[in-house]
Amino acid sequence: MAKLTKTSVFKAQGPKSETPLDKTTRIVRKMVEEEAEQRQAKNDRLRNARLEREAKTPKKSSR
Repeated sequence: MAKLTKTSVFKAQGPKSETPLDKTTRIVRKMVEEEAEQRQAKNDRLRNARLEREAKTPKKSSR
């Protein structure tokens, strides 16, 4: 029977290494977040331009 010692029973586990799937997931999430930020900035810019254009355009009366 093997003699159990304090170091053989409770081994300190090092940081979990990143698997290729974890790495791919992390990179894809970062890319998706960046694209969403760019899309939001573009939408905000276009919305502001549209609102500014509508504010400058005189209203036409409908008959």
